[in-house]
Amino acid sequence: MHTWEKALIKYKQRRKYKYNLHSELIYETGLSVKVPIANLFLEINASGRLIIKAGYAWDGPSSPAIDSKNFMQGSLIHDALYQLMRDQVLPPSDRKRVDEILKEVCLQDGMSAFRAWYVYQGVRFGGAKSAEPDLLSAP
Repeated sequence: MHTWEKALIKYKQRRKYKYNLHSELIYETGLSVKVPIANLFLEINASGRLIIKAGYAWDGPSSPAIDSKNFMQGSLIHDALYQLMRDQVLPPSDRKRVDEILKEVCLQDGMSAFRAWYVYQGVRFGGAKSAEPDLLSAP
């Protein structure tokens, strides 16, 4: 029988992801980051330069949205930035700007103005829970 010192573990519950990035994406968010981070899949520096690395997985546009080509890059950046909010790298006060970035990227990628507005309203209305910190601990 082995013995060990009782420890508190930290963990996160995961969702299923639909997409896996096979190239690197760099996006200048303009967001200020107090403590820059770099890990296997995400990097963000003090001035908000976001690097999403190959291998990053995301779930794409949220239902009832349609997964279209003009939504992929926006959903990728948005999901990565929401992850950084869940990880408390970005403050909750950045959520509105993050949602605006989604709209801007979708418009740049050819989404109609009406659909981009509709997408923006959807994340403003229903996105708060997805940006909340998600680090759990046990026992």
